Amino acid sequence: MTDTATPKIRVIKKQIEGIRLSFGSLLLVLCCTFLIILSTFIQIDVSHFIVPAGLLSGEHLTFSDFVYTYHLIPQIPIIMFVGAFLGRKYGILSILIYILLGLFIIPVFALGGGLKYIFEYSFGYILAYIPAVFFAGSILKSGYTNRNMLHAVFVGVLTIHIIGILYMLFIAGLNHESRAFMCEWIYAQSGVKILYDLIFSFITVFIAKYAKIILWFFM
Repeated sequence: MTDTATPKIRVIKKQIEGIRLSFGSLLLVLCCTFLIILSTFIQIDVSHFIVPAGLLSGEHLTFSDFVYTYHLIPQIPIIMFVGAFLGRKYGILSILIYILLGLFIIPVFALGGGLKYIFEYSFGYILAYIPAVFFAGSILKSGYTNRNMLHAVFVGVLTIHIIGILYMLFIAGLNHESRAFMCEWIYAQSGVKILYDLIFSFITVFIAKYAKIILWFFM
């Protein structure tokens, strides 16, 4: 019985880890593109406890001093979800549709749209979604183990931030921006945000793992 069940389990595992849809794949891709657009204009307030700097200096502290609220734009975690849910091929297709929409059709980017957006400092982050999904999808192709998911999230998120920073430095260099401006911009866009992107990206990839399983059962 075990020998008979093993091939079936392998088939199910293969389907779950890399969904191949003939009908409805375009609908899934477009839904994920809409999800990316939606995440651009959503802000999630993440509140958690911290150790305030004034605790050791004897300052008078209130309860609010122990609570920190971070305003997270969840686009990078959603990108990681899309890559994990759709896989490399369809994930990249969904992102390409998003980019083409923003550049040529409607202003779906955070600061608008149009070809002029190529010269925005933040456009490098958007371009970086493509290699990030490719790398993350390649890692997850071998299975959705906790180790693979952590690896995919780490590589994907860092790819986005590194390429985004390098692109910003290139555009800022063309505009002859000061070093202070560049440092402040990097801190604002890729400072503490990397930590939140890593945490929430793992959560969205974990959700994508079970979303694929549910989808397979309805196929």
